Amino acid sequence: MGFARSLRHFGATVRVVTQEVLTYPAQMAIWVLTDAVTCFTMPLVMALVAGSGQVRGYSASDFALYYIVMLVVTSWVVCHVMWEIMTEMREGQFSSQLLRPTSYLGFVIARNLAWRVQRTVLTLPVIGLMVLCYWSYLRGAQLHFSLGLVVSLVLAQWVSVMFCTAFAMLALFVEDATSIFELHYFPMLFLSGQIFPIEMLPTWAKQASYFLPFYYTTAFPTEMVLGKVPEHMVWPLIGGQVVWIVLCYAWYRVMFRAGTKVYSGVGM
Repeated sequence: MGFARSLRHFGATVRVVTQEVLTYPAQMAIWVLTDAVTCFTMPLVMALVAGSGQVRGYSASDFALYYIVMLVVTSWVVCHVMWEIMTEMREGQFSSQLLRPTSYLGFVIARNLAWRVQRTVLTLPVIGLMVLCYWSYLRGAQLHFSLGLVVSLVLAQWVSVMFCTAFAMLALFVEDATSIFELHYFPMLFLSGQIFPIEMLPTWAKQASYFLPFYYTTAFPTEMVLGKVPEHMVWPLIGGQVVWIVLCYAWYRVMFRAGTKVYSGVGM
């Protein structure tokens, strides 16, 4: 009964958040277009750099395909739940959530899933436009699909949501975590491959990316679609995703337990 009740609460949260998203579609559209700016401009820049040759194994066709796939993966994977969590903590809504007979982590995961589905759907027209714009580069492109890719996409979203939720718990200990949250975007954008492929980084930065969670969110699945991940490395890297999910969950549990003891929100 406990599992069935939790499942019903999860489904109810997804439905409520979905309705919220549909109520403010313009806001979601603006966020989608903001993410698409880099993906519209960088393929052209990198394609011009590559010319008729290759840059570290990437041809002009690879660059165009990379950023299109990256936009899809980013829409599905990358979450920003720490901003909502911080706001709820500052405004006292977090207090009422703690009183609910459901898991707070489950609530966050359900809310993020609803947002990710809606955002991915709204991104599809932008993807179609990008394909039209860069069709001359894409005619020779090849996509690689496998069971490992499906597993990596599912786990990538879990890595992102678990990391961001654990990271958001810092807001329980500081008055304003805005600067801290903004600062994390600097390493995240580079080490997740959203600015340019990991292969473009210096060797030391590339090696460091494998020991941080960012690579396992968007860079890894995107590279798999392009066939840039050797077959013998697919499942070890998926294992890396699992490790980061476990580590972030443990981080969340420690921060949540310690933080709720000192939290002093006004309540709702």
